[in-house]
Amino acid sequence: MKYLTGYPESLKAQVQQLQAEDRLGDMLLKKYPHGHGVRTDKALYDYVMALKDKFLRSSEPLSKIAFDSKLHVIANALGTHTTVSRVQGNKLKAKREIRVATLFREVPEEFLRMITVHELAHIKEKAHDKAFYQLCTHMEPRYHQYEFDLRVYLTHVDAAGKLDWPART
Repeated sequence: MKYLTGYPESLKAQVQQLQAEDRLGDMLLKKYPHGHGVRTDKALYDYVMALKDKFLRSSEPLSKIAFDSKLHVIANALGTHTTVSRVQGNKLKAKREIRVATLFREVPEEFLRMITVHELAHIKEKAHDKAFYQLCTHMEPRYHQYEFDLRVYLTHVDAAGKLDWPART
């Protein structure tokens, strides 16, 4: 239950019971019956920019948005938001990037939205504090539920492997 650290014991017990009965994957597939169609870096860029334009229109621009196969759950990173600063002449230029673990190519849209909202929130709020999570829930009211369900999915992946979500039609 490493992905559920910090959650109440009653929730962890429910997840353990579903896992022991081999029903965890079925529960997730029932709750989230479809995957999404965002498979390329270009599609991810368009997806993230649509959210950014809706909620963070006046924030600093993003220079790169991409899936990253080097991000691994084991390293506790499902996505990253970085700022690279360089001196060009007498000006300091900053480039902002968002990278999302390739795991998110093959999950429900709700999980992709959760990680996208999380990384976009870092544009305004650096720390994982109250203001950060308020911004996350402003952009996605069900943020906390999606984060919990993603953690349940990661628990399932560790025990039984990936689920195959059919693409939306």
